[in-house]
Amino acid sequence: MDFKRLLVFILLIAVTFGVIVFTGGYSSSLNIPGHTKLGLDLKGGFEILYKASPIEDGKAVERDSLVQTAQSLEKRVNAYGVAEPEVLIEGTDRIRVRIAGVSNESKLRDILSKPAELTFRSDDGKKKELIGTDFVEKGAMLDYDPNTKEPIISLTVKDASKFTEITQRLNGKQLAIYLDDKMLTNPVIRDVISTGKAVISGSYTAEEAKDIADTINLGALPLKLNEIYMQRVGATLGQESFQKTVWAGGVATLIVVIFMILFYRLPGVIASISIVTYIWLLLTTMNLMGVTLTLPGIAAFVLAVGMAVDANIITYERIKEEIRVGKSIMSSLRAGSKTSLVTIMDANLTTIIAGLVLYQFGTGAIQGFALTLIVSIVLSVITNVYFSRLLMWCLIRSGAFVKPFYYGVKESEISAL
Repeated sequence: MDFKRLLVFILLIAVTFGVIVFTGGYSSSLNIPGHTKLGLDLKGGFEILYKASPIEDGKAVERDSLVQTAQSLEKRVNAYGVAEPEVLIEGTDRIRVRIAGVSNESKLRDILSKPAELTFRSDDGKKKELIGTDFVEKGAMLDYDPNTKEPIISLTVKDASKFTEITQRLNGKQLAIYLDDKMLTNPVIRDVISTGKAVISGSYTAEEAKDIADTINLGALPLKLNEIYMQRVGATLGQESFQKTVWAGGVATLIVVIFMILFYRLPGVIASISIVTYIWLLLTTMNLMGVTLTLPGIAAFVLAVGMAVDANIITYERIKEEIRVGKSIMSSLRAGSKTSLVTIMDANLTTIIAGLVLYQFGTGAIQGFALTLIVSIVLSVITNVYFSRLLMWCLIRSGAFVKPFYYGVKESEISAL
């Protein structure tokens, strides 16, 4: 018996489960399951679908305008104190907003339903001199002072004469920029501007200057939003759905583990270890990616566990066939792993292609399902193909378990010993 390889096998399992317990336990500060982002259908909240239309007749909804409007909605929700809302663009003129864990739904809906009001104000913020639609669409941009190389904001107004009158009247005074009732910046007018083009300078970073330029452009967007659909999910219902789904997934995983151990014995134990590792790795990866877990996502999760088990079954069945024809355990592992790898990769590759198609052409929950499925397949190959085979190789090379019985094969089934 090779005790070194047996020790390596034990250490691999000990380290793996040590990391899982350390990062996944509820007593741990990391607590990966506890930090998983839950979607609307699991946490409760509401979902709104808006249709964007041009304010001025005869104009079309441009993609850039739609993207900036979605960004505006996200900023307004964040400003309300709701962390990480889902704001998704669908098609050419629709924006879907999902907000989970909201206590005052009606107030937030009122905030979202009102268009963002950009104003330039004088007289200590009391008098509105310019509004967002006074500016040329996409007319504000980040620029740099040619002399100091400091970030500035260049902008263009539609009515040059109006801007001339304002700058002449307020020359040497402040003209504050507000988004709704929040002041963004408070520049001083230095000269009379007759061209309709101006710059805003100050001690801005490039990021701050770009944010101000984007906000001015946002105020000039010729879009209005009409609510065409709203769905509400209660927190209690969402929590109940989450608990039932997790319970069902746990029971299904336990049944699979028992089946694998009873039917495949020692390889079944290794498969169970790799499946637990796979589940932990999938949760960790989803957290690092910031993926929001929804009911369709959990469905993809459970489906992926079944596919992970399938990869082990294909390999172990091939190993059993090699043992039955009289090969040694080590030779059976090599031959079974080699012949099963092509089948496993073909099956996973076709599923990944299907997932990519769903993600490309699907929306909302369909994309969440597809993303979870693709990520889970990649991780399944890592854990249930390569990691499980590493454990099998260490165990077989140790010489501790060399009888066919340990691999689910009776000696009477072997054609030649």
